[in-house]
Amino acid sequence: MRYDQPLLYSTLDERKHLTAHEVEQVITATKGRRHEARDRCLLLLMFRHGLRVSEACGLRISQVDINSCVLHVRRLKNGLPTTHPLRADEVRACREWLALRAYLAVSHPGEQSFFISQKGGQLRRGTVWRIVREYGKAARLPLAIHPHKLRHACGYALADRGADTRLIQDYLGHRNIQNTVGYTTINPARFQKLWQD
Repeated sequence: MRYDQPLLYSTLDERKHLTAHEVEQVITATKGRRHEARDRCLLLLMFRHGLRVSEACGLRISQVDINSCVLHVRRLKNGLPTTHPLRADEVRACREWLALRAYLAVSHPGEQSFFISQKGGQLRRGTVWRIVREYGKAARLPLAIHPHKLRHACGYALADRGADTRLIQDYLGHRNIQNTVGYTTINPARFQKLWQD
C-alpha cells in the first residue's frame, strides 16, 4: 500500500478533522518512541500551523527562527505565504529536535530540510503518512487519521477559539475564502449564546 495516497475510510468515519484533545493524544503517543523529538515537533507544527504534508516535508531550516519565535510558512497550492508566531512549547520542541538533527545530519552536511530521516535526508511524504497513521493507532483514536486531518484540526481549533473566517483564511494561506468557511459554519461554539438567559 502506498502511504502518500489518501486512504478510503468507511462511511462511519465522516469527520475530516481531529479535536484539539485528540491531537494532544497523538502527540503524547510519541513519548518513549525512537524518533520522539522529531515526530513530536513534526506533529505539533503540522497541527498548530495547518501544514500540508508537502509543506512539512519541504520546510527549510531557514524558515524556523527560534530566536525570534516565528515560523515562515510557504504555502503550496497557490496559497499565500504567512509568518506565524511560535509558542513556547513549539520553540522547546524545535530546540530538542534541532539538537538531535545536528547529529543525524552529519552524513548530509548540506541538507537544509528542517525534518530529516534517520539517514539524514529530507523526510518523505510517505514517511509522514505512516508516522501520522501509526501515532493515531497508538493513541487509540476512534477514527483513522492522515496528515490532512491535522490541517483541518488547526482550522477547527482556531474557530473554536473564536477566530473569524478572514483570520483563519490568512493563517491557513487560503486564497479563496470558500476553502475556509467550513471551519466556522459548522462550529458549535458560535451557537453557544443563543439560549442563554
